[in-house]
Amino acid sequence: MQNTSINTSRIIVALDFADPQQALAVASGIEPDRCRVKVGKELFTRAGPALVSQLVAGGYDVFLDLKFHDIPNTVPGACSAAADLGVWMINIHALGGRRMMEAARTAVDKSGHHCRLIAVTVLTSMDGNDLAEIGLMADPALNVERLASLAQGAGMDGVVCSPREVAALRAARGNDFLLVTPGIRPRNSQADDQRRVMTPAEAVQLGANFLVIGRPVTAAPDPMQALLTIESEIAALP
Repeated sequence: MQNTSINTSRIIVALDFADPQQALAVASGIEPDRCRVKVGKELFTRAGPALVSQLVAGGYDVFLDLKFHDIPNTVPGACSAAADLGVWMINIHALGGRRMMEAARTAVDKSGHHCRLIAVTVLTSMDGNDLAEIGLMADPALNVERLASLAQGAGMDGVVCSPREVAALRAARGNDFLLVTPGIRPRNSQADDQRRVMTPAEAVQLGANFLVIGRPVTAAPDPMQALLTIESEIAALP
């Protein structure tokens, strides 16, 4: 049965599993109106659209995290196909440029589905040295701001960014621009492969709209309790 309640959760639980059954098992242990879920490249490649459709039918708001990045004639078709799955949000790479993003925006709008379209700026696993190796000599924050400005001008609903860039982007891009932040780790959690991290409460205070959280929830003995603990941390903000 599809969830018809209004979901106001800021938390996106990353179902970063190789085994589709494991992903579904974790999802079944968390209430669909208390979070949203993210399906990324590995899980989608292994399980395909059928798993996404199963999650959508179960009432979950699905963020399809495939980071499309290709020529402007290719990405719109992929975005339209993703929107047809009934997902809540999809993303593309801002580095694909304005024409690619504008074409994707048009395709999603024509699909007839109310699907949020956001752009990836700089991956949160990358630091200044990583960027310099590929020719982006400015520090991560400046690259993020440049790409976020381009994305907003191309009609994106928002961007994926490190929580370290949230405050500057909120000030520069306004209150209606969505900021989706990976690299979120509750207090006393390991950073894992993220380099620019922050707690949920800190990110929300700075202006983040949605928080992508994986292993602190999915690897917890009780994922729903871990989710409730993060909710409480956010709710305790003044």
